[in-house]
Amino acid sequence: MSTDGWKNFGRYGADGDPGNVHGSIGLARALEDALERMIIEGGIKSPVSTRRGLGARMRYLRTTKGGAQALADAGVTATPATQRAWAHGKQTPRPATQEAIDTAYWNLRAANVLNNSGAFKQHLNRGGRGSKIEIHPINQAPVDENRRRDNLRVRSFQVRYVWDDAVDALTDGDGGRLEEIWDDIISDLDSDYGAYQYVSHVGLGA
Repeated sequence: MSTDGWKNFGRYGADGDPGNVHGSIGLARALEDALERMIIEGGIKSPVSTRRGLGARMRYLRTTKGGAQALADAGVTATPATQRAWAHGKQTPRPATQEAIDTAYWNLRAANVLNNSGAFKQHLNRGGRGSKIEIHPINQAPVDENRRRDNLRVRSFQVRYVWDDAVDALTDGDGGRLEEIWDDIISDLDSDYGAYQYVSHVGLGA
């Protein structure tokens, strides 16, 4: 595929696959996936159906700001006395209530992680080591055969110094800033820079 084909995305059919997107969109999706992993991996591991898992969730919900509202939003209407009994393992709620408690816990944890972007930035920056990024080139199947590039491959490398700005741009919904950050990231690819402005997938090792 010629250089002009990359600059004028879709001229030779690359937009025939809806999975081919600008790298900034792939980056935003990768950040959202990394954030979801951070929420889940840092959460309570024991199932809510176990005494330990239930107690841990109830203690979090009863001691963390917004916990009472999260329980109410999930449909949990038990009295404070009953909730204390659940937290200390003296009573066990019905399975449907356990599911509602689990929903309340994860909703509150997600909200708290999302509201603390500093922790997510630290997670990505890794004390200055940065995070590994994996860039998958576009699917060239719909591209005119004589315009395809045979040398495209998955590129993987460490990225530093952009993550604070990237998280802020994601939080603010600033697509233009994410495009600038993507340009900064792929500039490390030198002559292959133009071939990765559009991608099929971006992965983050974070």
